Amino acid sequence: MPAKPLAPSKRWFDLIVAGLGLLLLSPLLLLISLAIKLTSRGPIFYIRPRVGRDGHEFPFYKFRTMVLNAEGQGLGIEVAHNDQRITRVGQWLRRWSFDELPQLLNVVRGEMSLIGPRPSLPEQVARYTPDQRQRLAVRPGITGWAQVNGRNDIDWAARIQLDCWYIEHWSWRLDRLILWRTIGAILRPVGIYGRDGVAKDLRSK
Repeated sequence: MPAKPLAPSKRWFDLIVAGLGLLLLSPLLLLISLAIKLTSRGPIFYIRPRVGRDGHEFPFYKFRTMVLNAEGQGLGIEVAHNDQRITRVGQWLRRWSFDELPQLLNVVRGEMSLIGPRPSLPEQVARYTPDQRQRLAVRPGITGWAQVNGRNDIDWAARIQLDCWYIEHWSWRLDRLILWRTIGAILRPVGIYGRDGVAKDLRSK
């Protein structure tokens, strides 16, 4: 069945809101950039490939919240709530999800949507089952149905199942609900690091 979240109206909504967001938030983005640069060694942005619609890879932008070469240390791509690799500014950015703000640029570029499944790493997508690949039928999002229904407190299989449900049942009403719940999730941060304090990789049990 065609994926309704690909409706042209959704793309126009993304473009307008993300464009205005980048404009209005530019002072905050500048302050965050300066704080990162002045308090830790390394680039301002964390840029890594992620897999988007139809399996196409794209450069995924986040504010850097960890020390240089963090993926080669400690837990690798998994992150604990008391992770020593997280910088002081990074702790604050993660607490309020401000590290995700650069993804507004991904939305403007057409690589992401405001709402949709969170984009995965190429090596994670390689482990998807055929049914789970339905998650790649739409643009990935900054927030999504799985994000407001447990986030890292639920395992990967449940997250992917929720994302596939979103694709099958998409509506503007559902998107409005996700946006509303996202605000609540930011104000009351639950599930950032999972039930046991670790945001786990897809292969972990």
